Amino acid sequence: MIRVRRGYIARRRRTKFFLFASTFRGAHSRLTRTTTQQKMRALVSAHRDRGRQKRDFRRLWITRINAVTRENGGSYSRLIHDLYKGQLLLNRKIPAQLAISNGNCLYMISNEIGSANKEIGRSSSE
Repeated sequence: MIRVRRGYIARRRRTKFFLFASTFRGAHSRLTRTTTQQKMRALVSAHRDRGRQKRDFRRLWITRINAVTRENGGSYSRLIHDLYKGQLLLNRKIPAQLAISNGNCLYMISNEIGSANKEIGRSSSE
């Protein structure tokens, strides 16, 4: 019986797996079955941690904003409330960067927004 040379499709697929797993340690970068398992595991972890990263950064930003506003006698919830009342569309990333670079600037913004909202509240109630 003549030996049949197989096609290149399976080899090409395995090569892609090995290229992906080339930085893994031990058998995870050398054996086909474990390489496949590790690739699946790595992709699952990457997908899960993309969502987790968004959550973690949001928590970090909230903590930074809260720390600066509490130093100046305010609170995070009051600042966010005033931002919404004043219809200032700022996400939490921008005030957090302001809090790091210049906490005094964030304090001035919160005071301006708070005083403006109080004036608007007085004029609408009269």
